[in-house]
Amino acid sequence: MTKVFIGGSRAVSRLTGTIRDKLDDLINRQCAILIGDANGADKAVQEHLARQQYQHVIVYCVNHSRNSVGNWPTKHVEAPGNRKDFAYYAAKDLAIAQDAKCGVMLWDGKSKGTLNNVQQLLSQGKKVLVYLAPEKAFHKLSTMLDLQELLRRCDSGSVQEAQRQIKAKLPALDQLTFHPPHA
Repeated sequence: MTKVFIGGSRAVSRLTGTIRDKLDDLINRQCAILIGDANGADKAVQEHLARQQYQHVIVYCVNHSRNSVGNWPTKHVEAPGNRKDFAYYAAKDLAIAQDAKCGVMLWDGKSKGTLNNVQQLLSQGKKVLVYLAPEKAFHKLSTMLDLQELLRRCDSGSVQEAQRQIKAKLPALDQLTFHPPHA
């Protein structure tokens, strides 16, 4: 069973028909869905999966689950420290990225968490399907070069700020060979 990391921005809280179709395709293919417990995209996807009564779902959380709409099994991830900051929740997403074969990210073009997830998956040699909300379209990414091309479609200031915050809050990511697009 293919394990798919589905995640996204908190700002993407409503699923378009295109997104629902992609989720239904994953259901029809009997993929195992690995998802976080955040509000926004995570919760919206969980709600869709629960309406479909889909059972092959694991919800990842740190300490306790904030959202598990379908009462699916949870996987608890140990966080670095007790401060509920970016690194705290990024630990959960890193665990999902490591366990998944590929990813589907619903991105608003600004969220540093979702961008970090895309980078994590790509840095592990895993493919990512990114729904870019401003365009209402999916983009297939296999390499960091594909990501750079996608980022050229986004607001360069938002992308550079997200990258700056990711590197400031997760210094270990400096090893990634990613460079934001030029303005």
